[in-house]
Amino acid sequence: MLMVSIIGLRTMRADEGMWVPLLLHKYTIDDMQKKGFKLTAEDIYSINKASLKDAVMIFGGGCTAELISEQGLIITNHHCGYGAIQHHSSLEHDYLTNGFYAPKMGDELENQNLTVTFLVRMEDVTDKVMAVIDPKMTENQRNSAINKLIADLSMAASEEGKYNVAIKPFFNGNQYFMFIQKVYRDVRLVLAPPSAIGKFGGDTDNWMWPRHTGDFSVFRIYADNNNEPSEFNVENRPYKPIKSFEVSTKGIKEGDFTMVFGYPGRTQQYLTSFAVRMISEIQNPVRIVLRQNRIDIMSKYMNESDLIRIQYAAKYARVSNAWKKWIGENRGLKRLNAIEKKEELEKEFEKWANSKQVKKKYDYVGILNEYKQLYTELSPINLTLDYIFEAAFAVEIINLSRSFTALLDATGENALLGAKKRLNAAADAFFKDYNADIDKETFAAVFAPYALNAPTEYRPDVLNVLNTEFGGDAMQWAKYVFDKTIFSKKDELIKFVEEFDGSEQKIQMLVSDPAFEIMESVVNIYNDKIRIKQMALEAKEDSLDRIWMQALMNFQTDRNFYPDANSTLRVSYGKIESAYPYNGVKYLFQTTLEGYMEKDNPEIYDYRVPEKLKELYLAKDYGKWGENGQMPVAFIATNHTTGGNSGSPVLNANGQLIGVNFDRSWESTMSDIMFDPEQCRNISLDIRFALFIMEKYFGAERLINEINFAKE
Repeated sequence: MLMVSIIGLRTMRADEGMWVPLLLHKYTIDDMQKKGFKLTAEDIYSINKASLKDAVMIFGGGCTAELISEQGLIITNHHCGYGAIQHHSSLEHDYLTNGFYAPKMGDELENQNLTVTFLVRMEDVTDKVMAVIDPKMTENQRNSAINKLIADLSMAASEEGKYNVAIKPFFNGNQYFMFIQKVYRDVRLVLAPPSAIGKFGGDTDNWMWPRHTGDFSVFRIYADNNNEPSEFNVENRPYKPIKSFEVSTKGIKEGDFTMVFGYPGRTQQYLTSFAVRMISEIQNPVRIVLRQNRIDIMSKYMNESDLIRIQYAAKYARVSNAWKKWIGENRGLKRLNAIEKKEELEKEFEKWANSKQVKKKYDYVGILNEYKQLYTELSPINLTLDYIFEAAFAVEIINLSRSFTALLDATGENALLGAKKRLNAAADAFFKDYNADIDKETFAAVFAPYALNAPTEYRPDVLNVLNTEFGGDAMQWAKYVFDKTIFSKKDELIKFVEEFDGSEQKIQMLVSDPAFEIMESVVNIYNDKIRIKQMALEAKEDSLDRIWMQALMNFQTDRNFYPDANSTLRVSYGKIESAYPYNGVKYLFQTTLEGYMEKDNPEIYDYRVPEKLKELYLAKDYGKWGENGQMPVAFIATNHTTGGNSGSPVLNANGQLIGVNFDRSWESTMSDIMFDPEQCRNISLDIRFALFIMEKYFGAERLINEINFAKE
C-alpha cells in the first residue's frame, strides 16, 4: 500500500497544501498547532462527536457554505448564490440591484434544484480497490473492475438511498476514499446584499487585490419534522444542526493563524512540463480570445438595458470568471518560469530513473518520452474541444438545439410525449434569459476564429460555409442562421414541438434548420474523428499520471505530497499576511469601507455605492462591528485555495468563523498548477462586514439575534 510514501510526514513549503481531514491527526495537526491552532484533529473531523466538519457543506454544485445558527442559517458568497438571486429578480423585483431581505421566515424564498450536501463520514477504501486490480489488466479492464467495485460499495453504503455516496481517486488513482453524504433539498434565500455591495467592482475587481466586495449571501436549510432531508414543503421546519460555527467579532491582525475548511474543486500540481505547455501556450490563449469576444458583446448590451443586465448577469459572471482566471494563470506561470522549472525537475528525474540502483527496483525509464508523444497527439484534440465548447456551443441557440435530438430518438407515443414536455419546459426556461441580438453577434464573433483556426483534421464541414456561401463574412452567416432558424424564436419553437409527430416532414424541418445543422456537423466530427481517439489518449494519460505520481513520490522522498483538489472536503492553513506582488508595491492585509468609498463612481454600474451605505459611512454608524473608527471589509491570507473554496469558512486559531473565502489575488491564479508561497493569497470577506450589512443596512436584527456568536 502507498499510504506511507504518499502522505508521510515530510518537509514542504509553508502554507501549501489541501489536506484530507480524516488524516490530519497523523500528518499535519502538529504543524498546525505549532503555527497557533488551539484545537485538535478530532475537533475538526470526527465521526464519534459533533465536529467542525458538520458545520460545512457543499452549496449547490460548486461552492461551499457554513452554518452560523441553530436554526439552519447558512452563509456563503454572493456569487455562489447569484443564480438563485438572479432567478428571483425581475424589473419589478430587481434583487440584483436592490438586494433582498426576508423580514420573517415565511418570506424566505424557495429555490428549485438548490441543494446543500453534508459529509457524514469518509473512509479510506484503497485496500478494497487495489484488491480487485491485477497488474496485467489493460486500462479499460482496470477501470471496469474499479467501477464495478465502486458501484457495489456505494450501494451498500447508501443504506437504501438514505445517503449519497461518492468514491473518488486521490493521487491520480493511487488511493481511494469513500464519502458518505446527506443531501438537503429545501434551501431558501434569506438575505442578499445589492450587487453594488455583493459584487462591488464587478469583473474589473474580480481576482484583484485590494478588494472591497461584500461577497456574501444568506440562506436557510429546511427539513421535515424529523430533521431529515425533504423536498420543498410549506410544513418543513428550519434544520437543526448538530454543529454550527461560533462567529468571532474580536477582529484580526497580521500574523494570525487562519484555516480554510471547504470543498476545493480541481488542482493539477503534479503535471509535467508537456501538460503545462499545452495549457499555457495552446489552450489558454484561444479560450481567452473567444471569451473576450463574448464578454465585449454582453457588456455592450447589458450597459444599454436593465432587463438584459438582469437576464445576462449570471451568464456574464460565468464567462468572465474563467476568462480572467486564465489570463492571470498564464501571467503567473510565465513569471514563475513554470515550464522551465518542470523541465529541470524532469531532467533530474531522468538521471535518477536511469541509474542502475533505481532501474533494479523500478521501471520508470522512458515515461517522459511517452508523455511527450501523448501531448503531441492530445494537444490538437484539446484545442478542437476548446473551439467546440467555447465557440460552437457558446452560441446559445446551437447549444439549445442539442436537446432536440430527443425528438428524433423518441420511440413510441409515450416517449415522444415525454420528450415534448421536457423540451417545452426547457424552452420556457431558455427564453426567460435570452436575447437574440447578443446571440447573433456572439455567433459571428466566435465562428470567425473557429473557421480560421480549427485544426484541419478535426474541422467540421459546416465551417466551409463561411467562405463558400458568405464570402468570409461571419455576420452575414449569423444573420442568415438567425433569420431561418426556429431556435431563436420562442413561439415558433414551441409550436414546432407541439406539432411534432415524427413524420418525415417534421423530421426534415428539424434536421434542415441551420442551427440544428451546425450542431449536428460539430457533433458528427466529434463522434467520427475525435471521440475514440480522445478516449484512448485520455486512458493513456490516466495510466501515465498514475505511474508518474508513484515515480515522483519515490524520487522526491523528502517532499510532503498532498492530493490534488477533487471537490472533496479539505483543510488548508496559513496566516493573515501582506504581500509584495511587484517591485515597490505592497498589498496590505486588510481593506476598509474607506477604500470602498474611494472607488465610488455613479457612472459605472459596478461602482455605484448605494446611498444608504454612503450615509452609514459618513455617520460612521458601524455599530459594534467597526474597529477604531473603521469598518473592515476584506483580508488576505496565505491559505492554498481554488475554485470550490468560494464560500468556505475562514477560521481562527480557536476554530471560530472570522471570514468567508471568496477569491484569490490575480497573482495567485497559477496556484492550481504551481503554488508560490511568496505571492499566493486567498481573499476573504471579514465576517464583521457581513454582520454590519445585515444589521445596519437591512435592519435584520432577527438574523443577528439567532447567530451563534463566540463568547470573547
